Parts: sequence; C-alpha cells; structure tokens
Amino acid sequence: MTFTSRLKAGLAAGALAAVLAGAAGATTLRMADSTDIAAMDPHSMTESNTIGFLNHVYEGLVRYNQDLEVEPALATSWEFIEPTRIRFTLREGVTFHNGNAFTADDVVASLERAAHESSPVKSNIPGMESVEKVDDHTVDLVLAGPDPIVLNYLTNMLILDREWMEEHDALLPADMRSGRENYAVANSNGTGPFKLESRQPDARTVLTVHEGWWDEPQHNLTRIEFSPISSDATRIAALLSGELDFITPAPLQDIDRIDRSDGASVIIAPALRTIMLGMNQKDTLHNSNLTDSNPLKERRVREALWRAIDMELIRKKIMRDMSRNAALLVAPPVPGYDESLDVLPPADLSAAKALLAEAGYADGFEVGLDCPNDRYVNDEEICQAITAMWSRIGVKAKLTAQTKSKHFEKLLAGSSDIYMMGWATLPMLDSYSVLSSLLHTPSDRMGAWNPGRYSNPDIDALTSKVAVELDPDKRTAMMSEALKIARDDVAIIPLHQQPLAWAVRDGVDLPITADNKPRLWYAKIN
Repeated sequence: MTFTSRLKAGLAAGALAAVLAGAAGATTLRMADSTDIAAMDPHSMTESNTIGFLNHVYEGLVRYNQDLEVEPALATSWEFIEPTRIRFTLREGVTFHNGNAFTADDVVASLERAAHESSPVKSNIPGMESVEKVDDHTVDLVLAGPDPIVLNYLTNMLILDREWMEEHDALLPADMRSGRENYAVANSNGTGPFKLESRQPDARTVLTVHEGWWDEPQHNLTRIEFSPISSDATRIAALLSGELDFITPAPLQDIDRIDRSDGASVIIAPALRTIMLGMNQKDTLHNSNLTDSNPLKERRVREALWRAIDMELIRKKIMRDMSRNAALLVAPPVPGYDESLDVLPPADLSAAKALLAEAGYADGFEVGLDCPNDRYVNDEEICQAITAMWSRIGVKAKLTAQTKSKHFEKLLAGSSDIYMMGWATLPMLDSYSVLSSLLHTPSDRMGAWNPGRYSNPDIDALTSKVAVELDPDKRTAMMSEALKIARDDVAIIPLHQQPLAWAVRDGVDLPITADNKPRLWYAKIN
C-alpha cells in the first residue's frame, strides 16, 4: 500500500522564516498542511483534517491503529451485555494533561456533549440513546437499536475532562459553522500523547509531548509545530530547504520535480475515497435533447457509459500512474470489499455502442455532466476526458465544472443528470456507509446522498439486514452481495481511488494510512 521514493537537491524558502522561526531540536517535527485546523474543540466540527490532528491531544474509548483496525484506547475492553447495551471497562491510572484523573464521569459528560441536539458531531454517534455510569471505571452505552459498527463511530468521539469543562463553562460544544465559540476552541485538556502549548489560528499550533501518557510511546518526538501553508510551492520549498519535516498534501503535479531533488521522500498510498459518477434515475433528464424519457434508467445505457470510459488511460495520463482503478464502490481496506468482484471491464467502444443500440439509443443522446473543479485530485481534467470518451459513442455530455460548494448544492438538490462525487466511508470505515447513504432508496433516514433516486429492493433489503446483523461474517457477506448487485446493475459508475501523497524530510519515518490521517505517535526522527 505504501512506497517511498528518495528525492535529490534543495530549494530555499526564506519567506517562511517568520512563520516557522525557532530552533527545532532533533525530536521536533515541523509539519504543514494546506489548511489550518478549525478549532481545538473536538466536538465543534466534523472536518476530517481537524479531527485527525486532535487525535494527538484527545482520545476516544477506542481508536484506529495504523492498519485501520479498531483497538482499545481509553477503554481496555467491552462487551454487549444486551443487544442494545455495550459495557466498557475503562483504563485505570490515566490522567488528563492538567493532572486530573480520568473516570467514568468524563466519558458520560463527553458523550452527552457530543450527542447533544446542538452538537455539530451528533450525526457521528447516531445510535446513542444514553450513556450510564456503572462505577468509576465502567460505563454502559445504551443504543436505540442493535448497531454492529458502534465502535467505528466511537473512534471519532473524543473524551474531555468533565471538571475542566465545568470550570470553563464548556459542557456544550462549540459550533464553528455558526460562529458559536467557547473556551475549548483555543484551549485543550485531553489524555493523548501530546498536549497543547500554544495556538495561533491561521499561523501556528504547537504541541509538546505528554510525559504522563498511559501508552508506551512508539514515537521519539518531544514537540510538534504545525503551520497552515496554502501555497503548494511554498510548502514544497520549505520542506526541501529544511525548514519543514513533513508536508501534506504533496501535489501530484510536483512529484516529478520533487523526485529530482535531494533530502526528502514522497510517501504515496491509495486513499479510501472512491471517486464515482452518480446518475439521475428519475423519469426525465435536466439537460438533454430527450424531453420525455431518461436513458439512464436503462441498465444497458449505464453499462455503455461505463464501458466507454478508458480508466487505464486516465490513470496513466491524468493521474500519473498513482490512482487505483476501481470496479466496486469501496476501497480494499473497507469491510465488504471482495477482491473477486473488483474486476474492471476493459474499455470497449464497440461493445458500448452495441449496448446503446440494444437499448434503443443507437444515435446517442445529450446529457448533463456535473463535476467540481476544486474538490478531488484532477477532478475537472477527469471529467473533460470522460466527456471526450463518451462523444465517441454518440453521447454528448454537457460538462459543468464549478467550485465544490456550488457543485454539491446542485447535486444534493437533485438537479444533475450525471455527477461526480467521492466517498471514503468515514468515520464508519464500513460498506454500510455506501449502502445506506448512496444506494438505498431515499427515505427519512436512508439515501441522503442518493439525489439521483436510484432504487433497488434487493439492495434495500440487504441494507436493512446489515444495519442490525451482529455476526461479522454474515454481515460482511451481505455487504459484498449488495455491492455485487450494485456493480452488476451499474447503479453508480466507480472510477478509482485517488492517491494520497505526503512528503517528509530524510530521517523522518511515519506510516501513511488510507484515511489520510497522520498518526504521529508512530513517527520517529532519526
């Protein structure tokens, strides 16, 4: 899944001296991302980059390890004592950064805070009905119904100190979307491997090692200095001049240039996010020469569109050999993925034309294609290539490429014919995410990201069973079956998993994972 390519010769980045000033010791890791973290309050937003960074300061009852497997964190064990009641045994001897002891009271206060009706993250713990203290080191989580992936959700539910929240009037979370702030936005008190030293929004955030961390450190860091640097060229220059140790992302278009440099490494891996094309399944199209029919409702037409796309050409020419072509809607690390089903049909214009003719559209048709131009890796370029490929079978796609906010507003309003979107299954890390959100017939609780209104009763039935099945083998088999039905029906056209690219200075060793979250408690500087 990962590889490194050694790079040669450095570049100067004196313009960053003021931002990154300060002597760095051998165990200081200086990092930069293209955007800043939103806040220090872990319940104030669902933005993945922020949550990933805050996992260094705060911890949940469980966490994902570097293999993306759920493992104990602040809870040492758990069991379902009833189908809707899971009992957690808490880790003893854990202290917060201010020295307060970690107890069940902190878990109760934190989970109630996260699930509060005003919480921006309440959707990340959808099945919670209540949380009850049994004793100082035991809590019960009561669910509204059986939930086989409750642990996956809990990896994002980080625990704060109840006494600290009470002291600073922060028992309710901030909401960065509405401008509602509190003390926890700029301050923190977690149990994690690092603690907050200073926070300057849009400039610099500094963490120092938490010497009293309960876990045995696999890192050798004493300090993390984080700076948001939006300019790709500036981030790369700072890395190659030695002013930074780690940058994310490393733009694909710059990797060849970096590869001819010295003193750094590029780390590349396939991401969890699958890029795909959803399709309007309503009676008519929005942007077509056909006013009384919708060819996209015909499976053979959808297959023709799929067969006309040369994903190998896109992988080589547009993605620079760094993407992973997909025939399923989930990536290999996601439960429910079946390698035997992930077989991409070869591009075949003759077969595509024949399928269109069989469906009654030998002369093709016009259709709208909506894509973002600032959300996914090379998104607009991919859509331009697909437009050209479809024209060869007589399908004239009218491409609209626009900023992500306008793109998703149009998509979710159900005003697109064919639309690009990406799905990473987080925080579930489970195929149920795709089944319930993208493939299920839209209803009150299902199909929130199915604006094309695709509907298949077999997938709906399997999704309902998967939602409550606690036997992991049975559940995985049902998810794979549903994904096969979706593939065979061409419910959505999968394209690829786009690549992740990070860059590190020579001597920095850290794992890259498909969820694009750095876990610096595994990092070492040699």
